[in-house]
Amino acid sequence: MPQTPASVPSLHLERPVQGRHAEILTPAAIAFLTDLHDHFARSRHDRLAARLRHQYDVGLGSDPHFRADTAHIRDSPSWRVAGAGPGLEDRRVEITGPTDPKMTINALNSGAQVWLADQEDATSPTWSNVIGGQLSLFDAIRGQLSFTSAEGKRYEVTAERTPTIVMRPRGWHLPEKHMTFTDRSGRRLPASGSLVDYGLYVFHNAHALIAAGRGPYFYLPKIESAEEARLWDNVFTFTEKRLGLDHGTIRATVLIETLPAAFEMEEILFALRDHCAGLNAGRWDYIFSIIKTYRGRGARFVLPDRSEVTMTVPFMRAYTELLVQTCHKRGAYAIGGMSAFIPNRRRPEVTEAAFAKVAADKRREANDGFDGTWVAHPDLIPVARAEFDSVLGDAPHQLARTRDDVSVTPADLLDVRIGRPITAAGVHANVSVAIRYIEAWLRGLGAVAIDDLMEDAATAEIARSQIWQWIHQDRSTEEGIPVTRAFVEDSVKDLLNSVQRFDGDRFADAVEIFRAAALREEFPAFLTLAAYSSYLD
Repeated sequence: MPQTPASVPSLHLERPVQGRHAEILTPAAIAFLTDLHDHFARSRHDRLAARLRHQYDVGLGSDPHFRADTAHIRDSPSWRVAGAGPGLEDRRVEITGPTDPKMTINALNSGAQVWLADQEDATSPTWSNVIGGQLSLFDAIRGQLSFTSAEGKRYEVTAERTPTIVMRPRGWHLPEKHMTFTDRSGRRLPASGSLVDYGLYVFHNAHALIAAGRGPYFYLPKIESAEEARLWDNVFTFTEKRLGLDHGTIRATVLIETLPAAFEMEEILFALRDHCAGLNAGRWDYIFSIIKTYRGRGARFVLPDRSEVTMTVPFMRAYTELLVQTCHKRGAYAIGGMSAFIPNRRRPEVTEAAFAKVAADKRREANDGFDGTWVAHPDLIPVARAEFDSVLGDAPHQLARTRDDVSVTPADLLDVRIGRPITAAGVHANVSVAIRYIEAWLRGLGAVAIDDLMEDAATAEIARSQIWQWIHQDRSTEEGIPVTRAFVEDSVKDLLNSVQRFDGDRFADAVEIFRAAALREEFPAFLTLAAYSSYLD
């Protein structure tokens, strides 16, 4: 019987290439993306299937644990990670933000040591944002970026020393619907958002970054296992060969922002050891992952109001202390979590309270042994730097603090007892944050100031997943009100009656997305997946 001839792998653009997009979507760049998909698309799908199996096992009562089959990695004293690359030696303050031109310029002028150029949770993945962000980075790296606002204000990079750029591509689970990959069997699938974001950035900018004394550096989001980290390591090695880079030139910092990853931190470092600079405590997504993973396991795993889930509660304390210990044992930097407070220049009392909270948060991180931290606003950089300067002094890190005093068990990582209630105000706050954020996301905004906090997709995920869990676990508020769909719908109505509407707003769509993610029987793994498929341009 004759065999069906193999197809030639190809990547098809579902949109015409217009204007300056042609500078990013060059034939050579598309050929590189095609090679990436040809080599790694199948492994990506295997890893996503493994996630589903793990979630199924936990749902049936199997708790995460430190893996027996990788004990030899944890027990071996002989290996270390590559560590900081050029320009990453001092990471005491990192600023995060999306990659539109204005935010790129603000970040580069901020005075931070590092800028997390975020193509993931702080970017709404519209086609114009995805490729426009690549253009912002392309121009910034070449010193040619400027921006003039609709009001006529001109923005330029004026800092003598700009932060080292660490780019965050989308996670393995996210597709890029504007590109279609045809594999060797002829199967057509949406491209990988991870490989598109990563591939375009590294292809265009790796050599320019190296020439400038830095390098192609990445934050890796949403990883759940060492196998997922190894997939990234294979991508890096392939890229280095393909682009003529020395092995180990690419460096990655992994966000430990899922519960499964917290049980495999050493294995993740080992899998990426030739390319790894450190780990980051991605606090907001980590809380979301706890809720998502244990959403159906009973009242014991129900968290109270989001405002009560602080970094000092037992499971968050265990996770961050284990992260510092693990990193320093292997020569990796430990980077703390983001402070989302935003100064309010019209309300000085709000700003003063925010500064005090940020200072306390960063003081704790520095004293715990972290080598750096995140902030969301330039005005918070001096506050965070002061706390790390007081501990680090002139040293660029505190890797010598191995935290041998820390001993964390699986039970510690799963100790979600907080002893605080769910309140009616907490329900209303979750409804408000989720819907207001989704509405802005649908208009192309991925980082949104809401009630003096910088919210991104992670906090919207916490808000809607808490609502889902409270309903399905038959929780009641401190005031004695059962958290039901009807109660939440009343909160939705209250929000729509109080929020300022405007021409072109997307509140109607946002409410439908919220209902699908928080009020239906099925729990979507990520609210952005269906919303991206059906609502974003």
